[in-house]
Amino acid sequence: MLQSKMKKKSIAELEALLRERISQAIFTLFDQVISPSEIVLQETRKEFKGDFTFVVFQLAGPGRSPEKAGEMIGEWLCSTMEEVMEYMVVKGFLNLSISHAYWLGAMEDLLDTDCAFDLKRSDQSEKILVEYCGPNTNKPLHVGHLRNILIGHSVTEIIKANGYEPVKVNMVNDRGIHICKSMLAWQKYGNGETPESSGIKGDHLVGKYYVLFDQHLKLEVETGIASGLSKEEATKNAPLMQEVQKMLRDWEAGNTAVHALWGQMNAWVYKGFQATYNQIGIDFQKEYFESQTWLKGKEMVMQGLANGVVIKKADGSLWIDLTADGLDEKVLLRADGTSVYITQDLGTAMLRYEDYHFDRMIYVVANEQDYHFKVLKLVLKKLGYAWADGIYHLSYGMVDLPGGRMKSREGTVVDADDLIEEMVGSARETTMALGKIDNFTGEQAEKLYHMIGMGAIKYFMLKVDPKKKMLFNPEESIDFNGHTGPFIQYTHARIQSLLNKAKGQGWNLEQKWKLDFVSASEKDLMVMLVNYQKVLMNALEAYHPAGIANYIYELAKLYNQFYHEYYILTEENKELVMFRLHLSEACGKLLKHGMHLLGIEVPDRM
Repeated sequence: MLQSKMKKKSIAELEALLRERISQAIFTLFDQVISPSEIVLQETRKEFKGDFTFVVFQLAGPGRSPEKAGEMIGEWLCSTMEEVMEYMVVKGFLNLSISHAYWLGAMEDLLDTDCAFDLKRSDQSEKILVEYCGPNTNKPLHVGHLRNILIGHSVTEIIKANGYEPVKVNMVNDRGIHICKSMLAWQKYGNGETPESSGIKGDHLVGKYYVLFDQHLKLEVETGIASGLSKEEATKNAPLMQEVQKMLRDWEAGNTAVHALWGQMNAWVYKGFQATYNQIGIDFQKEYFESQTWLKGKEMVMQGLANGVVIKKADGSLWIDLTADGLDEKVLLRADGTSVYITQDLGTAMLRYEDYHFDRMIYVVANEQDYHFKVLKLVLKKLGYAWADGIYHLSYGMVDLPGGRMKSREGTVVDADDLIEEMVGSARETTMALGKIDNFTGEQAEKLYHMIGMGAIKYFMLKVDPKKKMLFNPEESIDFNGHTGPFIQYTHARIQSLLNKAKGQGWNLEQKWKLDFVSASEKDLMVMLVNYQKVLMNALEAYHPAGIANYIYELAKLYNQFYHEYYILTEENKELVMFRLHLSEACGKLLKHGMHLLGIEVPDRM
């Protein structure tokens, strides 16, 4: 056991104590009052010795240089805090080194429980609802949906790890003109084709007819243009466009035949979606459907009209004026009474609040909808719903592939199912080529290939700042030696192999070590482990899975350097062997925890 009577503190508690003591030192030494909340601590830059840095330029005075002020504070802290081991002053910067006993004790805490990485909060009542996925039932999930799903799922896990309650919801866009396009095309050109008769997955089959509609519509538009119409007029007057708009009106009017066709084709799609969700490893606590929320939205708009917030124009359409807020006028109901995109979003938001009384509601939606969510939040507030202040749009950039941007109507989208199949195949080829499946059964090997393939996709998409547009490169994502998920998965497997080998040699990992000092490299690993708490908090504050992803990559990289630099099982000092095994164990646990927050499984061997 660690030989120290030092009271264990979390990294957050230690930083709070340091700010408090620096404040006391400034008052004691210089008779100046600076509150602890004003004390800013930074991580010491890697090229200098120390763990925390405090800038002391502002404490210079007559006969007292910044260097002198730093030395005085450093001496005072070393004499009053057992956690501060030594200090160094570099010009106007005071670098503080925390004792090895603190880091050893903090690491020991991490090993005491499997849940040590989750944050504990006194108030865990805040409920945060996260909407992600948001598919349309006229096509299968594509690579853009994957980024949405992975960000949303990861954010819910980060919320949970920070001690709050997440609610995972999906918004299924199951009605509207785009759905009717697939329906009309199937009705005209499908000849009764079904997923069973064609052998095509249901969502892919419906997507086929969405593309087919666009192809036939283009021919009609070209004919209209040739007769002297503008493109806009030719599109509006095209027979297919007239038919599909009538189908939408019939749907909203409750036409029995249209609803029967709608229900049949949507059922095909839902079955297909669920198969993809199972492949990705995600689920939802509740799914909302536009077809069930648009009427609620219309009620809210009509109430707004009664209250004078919404205005009716001469053609009968309903609008809200947002020009005073720097936006524009927004239509909420068309002249023919049919709803628009924002109508159902109003209704959905209201139903969710009634269901969950959330404190925050996060929409994970691509940046193409930035303006829409500004409007949605503002309209809700103008309609009198104070809870709209809790709405946050987690805007993310689009996904491109080496072949360029994708377009659903033109059938150039890369489907999620196809990408998953390709990545699992790549994982199979790479793993077999590297000889990492010795002693695996066929079933175990296939499970590993899927784990690695999905790890490659998920990590590659989540390591990028969500706000940035990204280029997904399948070949780069599967590299076992690069900044990838498989590299981290392999590091975890390496650690488990080491620990299993140690147990086989008789090492009892329940036994603690007796050390009070370790090498600089070992300390670096411990510091990184303990700082995970701050990474978790920052990831929640920014709704930023990339912070977690890049942190665990750096940890995996640092651990591999340590693994190659030091003897572990062959070290002569038995206490060092035990310590290094526990250090490895802690790194393995943290890698597993961090990857879990990204929705990625890690293998115990490969």
